[in-house]
Amino acid sequence: MKDLLDKKLVIVTGKGGVGKSTVSLALGMAAADAGKRAIVCEVAAQEGLSRVFHRAKVGFNEVKLDENLWGISIDPDESMREYVLLQLKVKAARDLLFRSRIFNYLAAATPGLRELVTIGKIWELSQPNRKVKGGVGYDIVIVDAPATGHGVGFLQTPRTFANVARVGPIAAQAETLDAFITNSKRTGVAIVSLPEEMPVNETAMLEGEITDKVGASVDRIFMNALYPDRFSDEEAEQLDGALDGVDGPERAAILDALREHRRADCQGEQLARLEEMTKTPVTSLPFLFQPELGAPEVRELANRIAA
Repeated sequence: MKDLLDKKLVIVTGKGGVGKSTVSLALGMAAADAGKRAIVCEVAAQEGLSRVFHRAKVGFNEVKLDENLWGISIDPDESMREYVLLQLKVKAARDLLFRSRIFNYLAAATPGLRELVTIGKIWELSQPNRKVKGGVGYDIVIVDAPATGHGVGFLQTPRTFANVARVGPIAAQAETLDAFITNSKRTGVAIVSLPEEMPVNETAMLEGEITDKVGASVDRIFMNALYPDRFSDEEAEQLDGALDGVDGPERAAILDALREHRRADCQGEQLARLEEMTKTPVTSLPFLFQPELGAPEVRELANRIAA
C-alpha cells in the first residue's frame, strides 16, 4: 500500500454503490496518519465528506477535516470560473466574458468541457507552486472519481480534447493533463469492488479499460465489505445439527450464525474469482456493522489500509 500512497494523485473508481467514497476518504486518512498533507476531492458536488464529519457543506473550498487531511467538493462551474480568472488578467475582460450569454451557452453545450475543467482543478491541487491565491501544497490528492459507467470517459477527457483541438492553449493544457494521468510514477488508480458477481465482473472489465484505453496504472483493487468468517465448516455443521434440540431465541441465533457463515463462504468465492480474473493486487476490507458510517468507522478502514 505504501507505493499507492506515495503517488501524487490517486484516482478511486468502481461500480456505483460499492463504497468508493468511503474508501477514498479512508485512503486520505491513511495518508494523513502517515504524515502526508492529503486532500480528498469529490466531483460533481457529492458532499459526502460533510456528512461523514457532521459539518456544513464543504463546497468549492479546501476545508480542513482532520490533522493533515483536507477536503473539497469540485463544482465544474466554479472550476470554469477559476480557470478563466487565471487566464484573463484584465478584470474588465473577465467580467464581460462571464456576462456573455454566448460564452455561457458554449460552456454548457461543449461536450466534456465540465469534465476537463474538473480534471484541471484536480491537477492544480497537485502542483507544488499553485497559482490560486492562498493555495497551499499537498503531498497527495485523492479523487473520488465517477463510477464505472462514466469513470473511463472522465479519465479520457483530456486526450479527447487534445485530439480535437490539436493546436493552441486548450490542446497544450489537455496534453499536460493527459500526461499527468498516464504517468504511473505520479498517478495511481484504485478500483473498489464488492464480493458479488456483477461488481467482480465489472471490476475485471474496468481494470482492462483503464490500462488499455486510458493508459493509466491500476495499482490496487479493494474488495470492500467482506463478512467475517467466524466458523469453520465443521463448526457450522455442528451448529446445524444442534437446531433440532433448540427453539426460541437460541434457535434464531443459530440460524443467524449459519446465514452469516454461508454469506462469508459465498463472498470468499467471489474474492477468489476477483483475484483470478485480475492482475492487480487485491486488498480486503471488512464489512462494518453500522447503519451509517462516520469518521470513527472510516478510521477503522484507514487503519486496515495502513496495515
